[in-house]
Amino acid sequence: MEEKIELRAYGDPSLPVLVYLPGLHGDWTLIGGFRAAVAGRVHFVEMTYPRTLTWSLDDYAAAIEDELSKLGITQGWLLGESFGSQPMWKLIVRGKFHVNGAVLAGGFVRYPAQRFMRWLELIAGQVPSFLFVKVIFGYARFARYRYRRSPETLKTLDEFLARRRDRQDREAAQHRLRLVGENDSRATAMTTQVPIFGLTGILDPIVPWPPVRRWLKRNCPALRDYKIVRRADHNVLNTGTTESARWILEWMESVKT
Repeated sequence: MEEKIELRAYGDPSLPVLVYLPGLHGDWTLIGGFRAAVAGRVHFVEMTYPRTLTWSLDDYAAAIEDELSKLGITQGWLLGESFGSQPMWKLIVRGKFHVNGAVLAGGFVRYPAQRFMRWLELIAGQVPSFLFVKVIFGYARFARYRYRRSPETLKTLDEFLARRRDRQDREAAQHRLRLVGENDSRATAMTTQVPIFGLTGILDPIVPWPPVRRWLKRNCPALRDYKIVRRADHNVLNTGTTESARWILEWMESVKT
């Protein structure tokens, strides 16, 4: 099966472009609430990554560039969610897609807890299938409550859970964890002239935001703003949808292109 990025675009193409780069789960199944919140204000592009076990982060970036080009999209904003922040930095370096601004949503430059990352990668490959399925079904019950005010997300929750039960999906996620552990984009963040913004939920056990924010403020001259969304967690775009959408739209309007 061909390994390729799948794209879906919403809204008037004449509006400012906002490209969503999903997190470790690698698809668009949890972004529906945020997409609805920015509808009519941006041309929103979302994607699903292939279940590749061989791509580098540069391969991700090149594939994203190619698929955007096929849609006639050559410039816009990048919204890097968690893992998505890693190909985001590569896109900035490569320069084929002109980045007007970039937002880290629970994202980072270099993952701030490397030992935890190596442990997580190991665990991801060792969990028995029957136990993983039990965890998934437990998450399903929690997620239906968590996203009860987001009908757009609830519509795709079954698809999200079905994808997670696939062995290839788990292996692809483990590969992405390995890429995160190996990547270091600090040199890019220190020298880029692309306006950078940060957004995180106050309760984020996956990517601890204090060291991320501290490093950016000290070392990234292009950092314009960094907001902490209360009552949101790692999935800040969907657990803090209204506030996240408001900040991102304000940032996009504040940067003249």
